[in-house]
Amino acid sequence: MQLLSVTYPNYLISVFNSFVARVGKTSLIMSLVSEEFPEEVPPRAEEITIPADVTPERVPTHIVDYSGKDYTRLNNGIQLYAVNNKNSIDKVCLSIPLFLKLLTFSFGVVFRLPLILVGNKSDLVEYSSMETILPIMNQYTEIETCVECSAKNLKNISELFYYAQKAVLHPTGPLYCPEEKEMKPACIKALTRIFRISDQDNDGTLNDAELNFFQRICFNTPLAPQALEDVKNVVRKNLSDGVADNGLTLKGFLFLHTLFIQRGRHETTWTVLRRFGYDDDLELTPEYLFPLLKIPPDCTTELNHHAYLFLQSIFDKHDLDRDCALSPDELKDLFKVFPYMPWGPDVNNTVCTNERGWITYQGFLSQWTLTTYLDVQRCLEYLGYLGYSILAEQESQASAITVTRDKKIDLQKKQTQRNVFRCNVIGMKGCGKSGVLQALLGRNLIRQRQIRAEHKSYYAINTVYVYGQEKYLLLHDVSDSEFLTDAETICDAVCLVYDVSNPKSFEYCARIFKQHFMDSRIPCLVVAAKSDLHEVRQEYSISPAEFCRKHKMPPPQAFTCNTVDVPSKDIFVKLTTMAMYPHARLRCMCACNRCTFCICQNFLNSDLLQSVKNKLFTAVLNRLRPYIDELGAMLLADEESSIMQQVHAVNFVEDSIFMESSLGPRLLEDRHVTQADLKSSTFWLRASFGATVFAVLGFAMYKALLKQR
Repeated sequence: MQLLSVTYPNYLISVFNSFVARVGKTSLIMSLVSEEFPEEVPPRAEEITIPADVTPERVPTHIVDYSGKDYTRLNNGIQLYAVNNKNSIDKVCLSIPLFLKLLTFSFGVVFRLPLILVGNKSDLVEYSSMETILPIMNQYTEIETCVECSAKNLKNISELFYYAQKAVLHPTGPLYCPEEKEMKPACIKALTRIFRISDQDNDGTLNDAELNFFQRICFNTPLAPQALEDVKNVVRKNLSDGVADNGLTLKGFLFLHTLFIQRGRHETTWTVLRRFGYDDDLELTPEYLFPLLKIPPDCTTELNHHAYLFLQSIFDKHDLDRDCALSPDELKDLFKVFPYMPWGPDVNNTVCTNERGWITYQGFLSQWTLTTYLDVQRCLEYLGYLGYSILAEQESQASAITVTRDKKIDLQKKQTQRNVFRCNVIGMKGCGKSGVLQALLGRNLIRQRQIRAEHKSYYAINTVYVYGQEKYLLLHDVSDSEFLTDAETICDAVCLVYDVSNPKSFEYCARIFKQHFMDSRIPCLVVAAKSDLHEVRQEYSISPAEFCRKHKMPPPQAFTCNTVDVPSKDIFVKLTTMAMYPHARLRCMCACNRCTFCICQNFLNSDLLQSVKNKLFTAVLNRLRPYIDELGAMLLADEESSIMQQVHAVNFVEDSIFMESSLGPRLLEDRHVTQADLKSSTFWLRASFGATVFAVLGFAMYKALLKQR
């Protein structure tokens, strides 16, 4: 008799009888449905479906009555025998190995099927058949349990189907080995990972707070203080090292689950395993590791604030010596919850490390930021291994990811909410691209020479401050091929690097710029690397400075890694600023973008203030003109020639100011301030007048930016 077929997300349960006739299989089905014993039993019951809301496990149950001749259709379920029939018991014992062989033959593989032995018609005898059945249960590990029932007295009818569901939803086979009376290695491995995730302070024990949190996330209810003590007392009585410092150790945690399974409460262990993402084969499910995350085109992925807080707690948990860096042993301990080591030796050359080469706190967050930006699916997988959705009490790891808006919208609105900016570093081989990447991590030439060739990284990421805001700059060393792929041209800024000591170096940068970036909206910055060496004339039609001026780019930026201290980060601030504001240009001679002059200069060059500036200048000039005319009339009689010169000078200043207000942004965009301009009295006169008008506004803005920083 094939009794039931249960679907529970991905589970299928089928229950059937033995090959013995007249054991009461149809009577059992009809007694379950009608809750009374049928006086007339048909040869075969019709197929029925029991709704999920009336079953103990809350799963829909489909019941099918099979006759003994339909054994080829059987796939899993219940073996039925009559308690009052010794021949029936013997036939069941013989049919079990035959049935298992049929499954192996049908599926072509050794198919493990949970079985339940059911003794029907227990109302006809006054003894139990358990003594006869127990040896059979010990012989076949596929048999989950045995129960005696009576269709006539309705004894254990509901329990029969509950055990049938339980046998498939919470099978013992993957968890426990009856012969050795201990849990299987796969189960121990899964529970060990769960213990490490739940041990939030990494002290090797689960204290009361951690046990309560574990109980709440798995069973939606906390444990009372007395219940916690009772659990620990049970472990103390059976295991000497199961409790330490009033906390549950890993051995004690595993012992408890072994005890649950041995006492038939393996649904408790399965509830824990499935809450932490495991399937029936004790493998993490794809749905758990890779939750659905939609990423539209031209959008990027970043970690949000909650994800950074979670990663900060993970770092603090494993930084046992509190030196703000993870040693190799600490990093290995962190990744024990992973099935493999996710980071290779190249990571140490991708992010910041301390003097000993250990990944710092900033480097740890930077590597996660890099993984999220380049391969968000891998980031989701890694967060799943760390138990983000459990510890952060989120639906999935997808809640840790922020999908930025389309870059076209940022260009239209002339502002961005992104925190990670990608810059492709382009240049011919040997021009110093690797030096630029390592300089972002604060490494001079001496430290760079210690990097092994096989550990070289083509990425570098670190934080850069722009106008008091912390942003991530991601540098990518692009190949030096003659033509770039479409993927290699997708970025927020381009850094064209040439070697000042190599006469053929700049020609490659100019050619790549004309082929891929001349007509694009991606800002480009030319870097003159190895500026500590003797500069030679580049074999190109025009000089790098003239090339930049022609294409309205900032002048070439001198750069070198051959320094005693940390290399200058001026070019990285400029690159990040250009990536944040691709519609604007850097008009400031100073390269820091942090000083008062840089902040005020970039603020004053904004479109809004340019409009206000024009209107304010016009109003001020209209108010000053009567006084200037009156002053000229009073002094005309005494010093006519001198006064005329002063009036001409004042008019010249007015015209200059007016021209600056209306044409200033365009003129500043077309040329750069030279040393001759700085020494010009006209320049200083205009600067003094502008500084007077905007002194209060500039100072207030400066204080606001400092406060934000």
